[in-house]
Amino acid sequence: MREDLHRAIRINVSTSAQSGPLTANPLSMPTSAMRERAGGRNMRAETTSFAPQNPAAMSYVKNIAIVGAGGNSGKYIAEALLKTGKHTVTAINRVGSTSALPSGITAAKQVNYDDHENLVQALTGQEALIITLSGTAPATIEPALIRAAVAAGVTWIVPNGSADITDEALFKELPALGNIRDATRQIEESGSSAYLSLSTGFWYEWSVSLPFAYGFDFKARAVTFFDEGNVRIRNTTWPQLGRAYAALFSLPVHADSGPSLAQFRNRQAAVESFFVSQRDIFESVLRVTGTTEADWKVTHQPSAARFAAGKEMLMRGEMAGFGLMLYSFGFFPDGKRAAVKSDAVNNVLGLPQENLDEMTKVAIDRASKLPF
Repeated sequence: MREDLHRAIRINVSTSAQSGPLTANPLSMPTSAMRERAGGRNMRAETTSFAPQNPAAMSYVKNIAIVGAGGNSGKYIAEALLKTGKHTVTAINRVGSTSALPSGITAAKQVNYDDHENLVQALTGQEALIITLSGTAPATIEPALIRAAVAAGVTWIVPNGSADITDEALFKELPALGNIRDATRQIEESGSSAYLSLSTGFWYEWSVSLPFAYGFDFKARAVTFFDEGNVRIRNTTWPQLGRAYAALFSLPVHADSGPSLAQFRNRQAAVESFFVSQRDIFESVLRVTGTTEADWKVTHQPSAARFAAGKEMLMRGEMAGFGLMLYSFGFFPDGKRAAVKSDAVNNVLGLPQENLDEMTKVAIDRASKLPF
């Protein structure tokens, strides 16, 4: 599940810690073309260069600050950036934070999110800011960080969350996810900074491990399929998310040929690990656990009914209902999320194909450690 879901349901599961080093060529040629979609900008890829033809154009982003570098997604992004050897990563944490940071981070700054000047000082000299906030973080923090980043002259800002900013139906039914749209708008309207954003679908190892998410209860050995369980949607693991941002920031800012960071300016691109259904995941679970379907209690629930049940829970003040709404909505048979595989820019970023069973095992191990 994503930071934007964390923010919406305000749960507090201690999971701070999304398959190997970045070995593929991040400058590999794209295989599809950019497109614009209503309600926002979403790109597959493109090869048109925004650069003047001179050697100075081949520059890279070096100094990158990360808010939440010790958290679920932030940890993997920081580690992947450091593995490239191209970047200096600075961790930005609130005053008093005891979050463990990935090894290799040489600079860590503790800040007061309510102090604009303090934030500006902490971000001065940074070329990029990546924001990964916990769902329990106050909603005022991200806008404050963006204002400070703009004032500090930060060129590139990655907003919190990974929801598809062009998905009108999603924001209509689940307006609590709108923070990412607000953030991209704030950044773009600054006139000086630009946003970079990757739409990932659901986080695989998180979503598979939670019974209310993908319907798998490993302790009870039970699974609930939404409808028939055959709708395939995008999933991304935390390691793949990290590799994706590392590959993105490893692109030259401008290039006379091939992909460049400028091509992603103020646009959202999609990446993924697996385009799978609940049934596909269940088959993986059976292989990993060495069980058969006969060993499991299998039930079905219409996705629309599950969504309605979650909505009723939310109206009663039970915030967990939001999770039911989000995940069931994601698996609606006619949903936009069920027809997006061709959007992924994995090839452009040189991302590897991950092993589904390996990541399913990670999810099952994670589920065994959860308090519920």
